[in-house]
This record gives sequence, structure tokens and C-alpha cells, in this order.
Amino acid sequence: MTEQRGGAVDESCVLTEGPWTHRFVGANGSRFHVVEAGTGPMVLFLHGFPEYWWAWHEILPAVADAGFRAVAVDLRGYGASDKPPRGYDGYTLAADVAGLIRALGERSATVVGTGAGGLIGWTAASFHPTLVRRLVVLGAPHPLRLRAAIFADPRGQFTASTPTLKFQLPRYEHVLTRDGGAAVEEILRRWGGPRWTHSPEFEAYARCCREAIQIPQAAFCAMEGYRWAFRSVLRLHGYRFVRLMQKPLVTPTLQLHGALDAASLPRTAQGSGRYVSAPYEWRLLNGVGHFPHVEAREVVLGEILRWTKS
Repeated sequence: MTEQRGGAVDESCVLTEGPWTHRFVGANGSRFHVVEAGTGPMVLFLHGFPEYWWAWHEILPAVADAGFRAVAVDLRGYGASDKPPRGYDGYTLAADVAGLIRALGERSATVVGTGAGGLIGWTAASFHPTLVRRLVVLGAPHPLRLRAAIFADPRGQFTASTPTLKFQLPRYEHVLTRDGGAAVEEILRRWGGPRWTHSPEFEAYARCCREAIQIPQAAFCAMEGYRWAFRSVLRLHGYRFVRLMQKPLVTPTLQLHGALDAASLPRTAQGSGRYVSAPYEWRLLNGVGHFPHVEAREVVLGEILRWTKS
């Protein structure tokens, strides 16, 4: 474990070497850590919570080998990217994606997002349709489906969202970093499918995520996105966000969802296609929880390549 004085984890812990290149790119007023491999049309990968770019470390080289420029980013506030105190609203996070595509010298990209990164993917495709060529969403209902289900399905999605409701508590980020990030492992275990959480590779993956959340300010920044989502319900810019998101997507969209997803229930995600006017496909993955990219890697890789090439 890489440590600084005072016991804080240094962000260099996420700069793992492999068949990829680490870079820092300025976009939308912030500096982002990106990891890239291969050449060709760009596929931009957005991780979820409580992860960082490492979520894609096995898929990235495989997509590069298939003839694409595969790029995984640490989202604003995570990993080795900048951690400003503001900018965790839906508008800014979508603009981060648009800015990254341009900063990386591309006119458009296929965007692949999982969990919280999937919600950002939906928003980026909605607000910046010319930049998102194709969209692949894992474990993430359309933001309006999620919002509606939290209020309309008290025994289902509201109950499933209880852990994220706790994120509204002031200073809850200290709960995440306590005991070496033990709460992060609990979240991964609660949301993941049993086949994965009982596998030998789960421990190693959880250890990486636990370490990354201890980077100074990373836990606070991770909470801020969830805090905005709930606070915005009662605010004017939240109302405007809903109105803008009601416009149907013109980006061809593939939605993959774990049948055992305990964070975003399949029944919440299933109606998302009503917000897409372009070609749309839905696939439910049996025996898989909230993290299909690590739980059913080969299936997800095949689907990403099929959708990107089609």
C-alpha cells in the first residue's frame, strides 16, 4: 500500500502498470487521469461507485486488441483525477465526458458506463448526442426511471437505495474510509452477485477499491454525486434536469443488467427503453449482480464489441 505522511493513501496507488498508458488530460476545467490502449475508433469507459478506472483493467486490453482505442478514466473526484469541491451535478459530469472526448482528439466515441458511470453515460448521450456515437449501459436505469422508482416503489427500489440514502448524512465519507475502507468491501459484497463475491478474485478487487477510496478527498467527492441527485429533487436546476432528460435519446443504446442487481433493481431498469428513439436492446444477465463488467466479463466484452462494431 502506497502511503504518505499521516497514513493517507497516495493517488499513485491507482497508477498500476500493464498493457496500457497512463496520461493526464485537461477537460472541462479539471485534470483527468486516463488509461488507454490500442488505436482506432474510441471506446470511453466510465466506472461506477465504489470503483475507479481499474473496473475495466481486463476489458481494456481486449477491446484494444479488437481494433479500438480503449480509454478508461478516473471520474471527477476519483482515483488520480482532480477532486474539486464542486461539479458533481448531472450537467457538469456529462460535460466532463464531452470535454474528455474532445480533449482526446476525437469527434465522437462509444461510451460504456457502469453503475454511477452508466447514469453519467445516459446523461452525456442526452445532452451531447453528437459526441456519443453509441452507448452501452451496465447496471444503470435511465436517471428518470431510477428517480420515479425510488418514490413509486417503496418496498423495491426505495429499499434498495437505502445505502445511498445514508450518503446524504454529513461527513458520511468518514464511514467509508474507516478501518481501511472496510465499508467499501461491504457495499461491493451487498451489491454483487454471490457467484462473484464468493470467488477468489473478489478479495483482490475489493482490496484495490478499498485502497483507492482512501485517497484524500476521494470519499467526499464520491458522496457529492449522490447528494446532488437527492438535493436536486427539490431545486429548480433539478426540475430543469428532468425536463431536459425527457427528450428521447438519438444514440443507439445497449442496456445490460444483472438479474441479481441489489442496487438498481431489474424492474427499475427495464422501462428505460422508452427514453430511446434510436435502436435499443435490453439484456438481462442471469446470476449477475450490480457489477457485470467484473462478474460476467466475457459476456460483457462480447456485447460491447458486438454493439460497437454493428
